[in-house]
Amino acid sequence: MTASRVRPVRSALATTAAIVVLFAAATAPGVIASGSVLALVRIPLVSVLALAALAFVPWRSLRRILAAVVALVLVAATVSAALDRVFTATVGRPFDPVSGWTELVDGYGVVQDSAGTVGALLLLLLVAVLTVGAVLAVTASLLRLAQLLARRRRATALGAAAVTAGWLVVALVGAQLVPGQPVAAADPLPTAAARVAQVEAAGRDQAIFAREATTDPYAGLPASQLLTGLRGKDVIVAFVESYGQVAVQGTSFSPGVDTVLRNGNAQLAARGYSERSAFLDSPTFGGVSWLAHSTLQTGLWIDSQQKYDQITSGDRFTLATAFRKAGWDTVSDVPSDTKPWPVGTDFYRFGKQLNAKNVGYQGPTFSYARVPDQYTLAHFDRTVLEEPHAPVMAEIDLVSSHTPWTPLPKLVPWNAVGDGSVYDPQPAEGLSPGVVWQDPAHVQQLYGQSVQYSLGSLFSFLTETHDPNLVLVVLGDHQPATVVSGEGANHEVPVSVIAKDPAVMERIASWKWEPGMLPSPSAPVWRMDAFRNRFLDAFGG
Repeated sequence: MTASRVRPVRSALATTAAIVVLFAAATAPGVIASGSVLALVRIPLVSVLALAALAFVPWRSLRRILAAVVALVLVAATVSAALDRVFTATVGRPFDPVSGWTELVDGYGVVQDSAGTVGALLLLLLVAVLTVGAVLAVTASLLRLAQLLARRRRATALGAAAVTAGWLVVALVGAQLVPGQPVAAADPLPTAAARVAQVEAAGRDQAIFAREATTDPYAGLPASQLLTGLRGKDVIVAFVESYGQVAVQGTSFSPGVDTVLRNGNAQLAARGYSERSAFLDSPTFGGVSWLAHSTLQTGLWIDSQQKYDQITSGDRFTLATAFRKAGWDTVSDVPSDTKPWPVGTDFYRFGKQLNAKNVGYQGPTFSYARVPDQYTLAHFDRTVLEEPHAPVMAEIDLVSSHTPWTPLPKLVPWNAVGDGSVYDPQPAEGLSPGVVWQDPAHVQQLYGQSVQYSLGSLFSFLTETHDPNLVLVVLGDHQPATVVSGEGANHEVPVSVIAKDPAVMERIASWKWEPGMLPSPSAPVWRMDAFRNRFLDAFGG
């Protein structure tokens, strides 16, 4: 084929490619939001009008700048839709442009812990390359098509008018092939409007929250009226990561967890413990655990990073500060941390902080979980409870049930825990996240097993420790991600109080919580922010 014949073919292919790229960029947000390729059958009015306008720009340099701006807007709408979908699948809500950036960083940390530093960096690089490449491709497509249309400006104007008229008719009719995705597409505009509305709503919500945070009748109580019903007790608030209602009710994996809970009831009864259980409604879902921790501690509904940053920069009265004011030593035990936690010292005022680097652990990591729950409890028992000590209040995070739920540790004899090296062979005995996460059913199965391990570790710890004055509040921080909880799952998490002293249970009799560790579907449900006040009331002077 001669050069004169090749050139028109190449030009036609380039033009076709430009049309495909521009159409894909314009309809991608709808496809991502709906998860259906039927969302491609749409009229992308914004792109058509932008292209027509570019055709009438006489200066080439200005046309390039405007094309780049349009490309950025189109790609930004696609990225926004992708962030919304990822956040909805993991934390149960769309991406928040005000406070979601911190959560993105934390999500990257989870990926890094699961896939390794190299894998996480490669993924980040791939996302960056694809984003930049998309902007360049859309810009080039706009310029090519605008140049062609500029040669036929009259036809371009008539075509744009016809498309606009058709779009208006379809919009008025409200035609939809995919629910929530009108055929008359204008994704960049509603996306931008929605983001502006989110920012405005966040500002209003923040103002209301600031007013609520300044009112706290408990902060002024004297030490003599605080926690009198727990004097002489060692109190542990144990958060079980991702321990949600789906773990105990109505799922393929809940029977296994329920069996562990029923066995735990028998184990605890044999040791003289009593338990009462219910549900709490968590402010978060699928992740961002610190929102739940701060909600329980402060008695405020902290459902965003913005609120968390605001409250932890102040001096709100927390459960930890109440215990410290009343004479307890206070400890935080966060095995997922690798360095000191300023919020723990400056806001919660924990007297001692334990983390992955200062508990003497020499064993392997289990994906996100740097320290197995059994080791966390064994070290706490050995270094805090078994030593002569003043009454202690501790918040302990049990993180072996944190996503990605593989590989999982196994219980070993308590006298073999040592420095944790006994766990060395165990990670290789499990599957990698990359293998497991190809099958949602497998993910759900291993989630259930991870909760069984965490709860089993706790029950085994309580049968091993010899502290007669131990009182525990054991609860989940949030439901697991949508892949496990399912679409539209609630935010409820189990909560239990465990103690040997009947007087402790008598203090909470009015709560009407159910006996045992397994709350039924009809168990009481509180908002998590109600717990602090009711706890201080029940055990106060």
